[in-house]
Formats: sequence, C-alpha cells, structure tokens
Amino acid sequence: MEYDDKLIEETVLALLATFSFNNGNSWKGFDFEVMNRLHEHGFISDPVNRKKSVWLTAEGLERGRQLADRLFGDETQAEHVSDSDS
Repeated sequence: MEYDDKLIEETVLALLATFSFNNGNSWKGFDFEVMNRLHEHGFISDPVNRKKSVWLTAEGLERGRQLADRLFGDETQAEHVSDSDS
C-alpha cells in the first residue's frame, strides 16, 4: 500500500503542535503518556528504557497498519481530494 505523504506530514505536524509547550517548543519523541498508554494496551514494548525505539507487538503492528491504511492510504487520498473540491 502506498501512503499519502502530505497527510502523513500534516498528521506529524498536528501531533507536534498538540504536544508543544512554551509557545511552540516540542519534543522530537512522542509524548511519554501516549507511549505508556500504547504499552498498557499491549501495542508496543515498554517505552521506559534507554533505547530510542520501541517494538510494536503483533497486535500493535496489525492495528497500526490498519490505521495507516485508513488514514493515509490511496482511498483516503481520493476522499481528501474530493473533500477539497467541495
């Protein structure tokens, strides 16, 4: 599946803005509370460690791919274009 890069960029920018503080300062990593909740749901490995990455569980990987297809997939891109034509 190919994804709409513009939608991905907009989503990342929205997340950075959501978790910003001091009028625009934002951590490069996602909010630790969100990562902790994803871990509690069983979607990722424990984010509390010195590593710069986490492992997605099989369930987390499947759910993440479903979400990516829904949010950024080719069909979404067609809907995004038709919404902007309105």
